[in-house]
Amino acid sequence: MLRSLRGRLILLLVLLVGAALATGILMVGLFHQSAAAQQGQAAAENSRACDAIAAAYRANYGASSGVFGAPNTAHPDAKIRDVALDGPEGAALRERLSALLANALRTRPGVQGGVWSGATGSLAYAYPTYVGAVQRTDPPAGELPRIRALNAAALANDRTTSMRYSGQTQTLLLAACPLPGPIPHLTAWTMSWTLTFAGRSYHQLMAGLGVLLVTVLAAAALLTHLTITWSRHVSQIESALNAYDVAELPVLPATRERELDRIVLALNEAARRLAAARQRADTLARQMATAERMAAIGRVAAGVAHEIRNPIAAMRLKAESAVAAGPERQPQALHVILGQIERLDALVRRLLSITEHDEPKRERVALAPFLDACLAQNADEASAKQVTMTRTGDLREARFDPDQMQRALDNLILNAIHAAPPGSRIEVAARNEPEGAVLAVHDEGTGPPAAILDHLFEPFVTGRPDGTGLGLSIVREVAEAHGGAARFTHSERGTTFEMVLPWPTS
Repeated sequence: MLRSLRGRLILLLVLLVGAALATGILMVGLFHQSAAAQQGQAAAENSRACDAIAAAYRANYGASSGVFGAPNTAHPDAKIRDVALDGPEGAALRERLSALLANALRTRPGVQGGVWSGATGSLAYAYPTYVGAVQRTDPPAGELPRIRALNAAALANDRTTSMRYSGQTQTLLLAACPLPGPIPHLTAWTMSWTLTFAGRSYHQLMAGLGVLLVTVLAAAALLTHLTITWSRHVSQIESALNAYDVAELPVLPATRERELDRIVLALNEAARRLAAARQRADTLARQMATAERMAAIGRVAAGVAHEIRNPIAAMRLKAESAVAAGPERQPQALHVILGQIERLDALVRRLLSITEHDEPKRERVALAPFLDACLAQNADEASAKQVTMTRTGDLREARFDPDQMQRALDNLILNAIHAAPPGSRIEVAARNEPEGAVLAVHDEGTGPPAAILDHLFEPFVTGRPDGTGLGLSIVREVAEAHGGAARFTHSERGTTFEMVLPWPTS
């Protein structure tokens, strides 16, 4: 999967979504930690505010103070204990307690508080940092049960007590502490609110998550579009290339993707160069074929001219001599002329055998008597050259045209007789090989000249001054007519010409 661009883009998309989810979870976690820290700070501030109220109360209404703050040395607690809270002096006490609360809470934004009596309830209340149009003078009625319960717990425990009530968007923080002094069962309480899923931090969190979500969605859409677009363009390029032969690359259209268009441009340039190279190759091939044809025609024409010119020159010489010598020389001249005419006729027949591509008439041939007949036909020439001919090989029979094969073998045997030194031996062999039946003629001569090896089986190519150069071309034509080939090998032991005849398919 990671070896393809599509797989890498999909993996990148998955990693991007995973990173966005992890970032979102981290942001929410940090927000909760921040909210918890804010609540802890607010709770501590509530406790400190309550302690500040208690300290102010002790300073004003402790053992050395009177009911209105004047010194009371005779009976320190008598006056304040005897005050009727619902009388004029009680109202004055409430006002002084409210002033004490306002003074203690004026530097603590968002904190409200009061003094609570276990017997009569709220004695005083202050919210000096309230930003409303009308100043609050009474504690929130909805929170009175919680305030009452908290103050009762503080009196029972005789220490500062805190409570926390969490809502969906806000958390209520309460603190209460005992107020030791002349009035029994008296406590101070403070209250504040903290925002949980509201406020500036919450809005910043939501804005951050929104930006993160929009970014991820945009990146996912871009990567998805890029993946689909690239896959479609690559498929189009692949289909266009597969629709044409490898030698005919098409001109690919632009994809409007810069990287892909560079590849498309390179492919189009390669196609242009390939077409130009193919055109040059075709031109060179035609030129080479024309040159080879002209060279072959030149060799054939030179060979035919040479082979015809010699008999004609001989006949002309004999005829001129007979005319000059008189009637007594004419019979001899006519005999020579007839011999030259026979030579020309044989040349024409051999030329026709090359140009006539008759379909071989294959039949099952016993090789031993067939090869013996070929050797017997050329026995006189071999005897005159003092050359011994033998037959070898383990192949008993093969399928071929006996007439065409005899003509080819006669040419190979005659060439071997001319090339073999006196007293040497010629072997005619028939053997079985995986590629087919092999008919071979081996002599102990030096082989053809190196200059003609590349054109050895072409017409009129010969290494003998008296040769026509048609024998080996006939051998090649016969072998190829049977679906095989003619080949030549030379070693220190001599020269071997072979005809390979493939086995017939069943």
